[in-house]
Amino acid sequence: MIDIMLTLAIFPNCFLFIGKKELGALPLFGYFYRRTNLLVDRSSMRSRMKVFEKAAEKIDEGYGLCIYPEGGVPKDEKVMLANFKNGAFKLAYEKDIPIIPVSYKDCKRKMPFSWTRGYPGLLRVVVHPFLTPPDSEEGIEALKMRCYHLIFEALNEHENQTVLA
Repeated sequence: MIDIMLTLAIFPNCFLFIGKKELGALPLFGYFYRRTNLLVDRSSMRSRMKVFEKAAEKIDEGYGLCIYPEGGVPKDEKVMLANFKNGAFKLAYEKDIPIIPVSYKDCKRKMPFSWTRGYPGLLRVVVHPFLTPPDSEEGIEALKMRCYHLIFEALNEHENQTVLA
């Protein structure tokens, strides 16, 4: 969950997260998260559609959105999940807004899900060049793949380096 805090530190402008409903159940954090973000039940098509519509409204109101398009959290030994979900890219196309891909290079190593591992230190982040939305709906898949490969390559580059901390 450190990626959420990093995102808030890196992007000071007003935006909302679209996040999984389960985070709303966390003590204290969940209280604020439920009241300030758009939560989606990933198992419900109705919930996903409703959040998509609400996100479009918020964009029209001038808010930015932060969406983690993996739709889940990969195991510690995996760099990323195999594919991104379509929602963020479809929204970028429909609202004609750019996507800002971001790679969080150290989160899994320094703050893994295991309480017995991890260590303090600096967290490196790469903010990639903006990706413009496609000219047609057919281009959504290509936009999604460009974004995926930018992030994946940055993370793999990092994984193949020896890091001293």
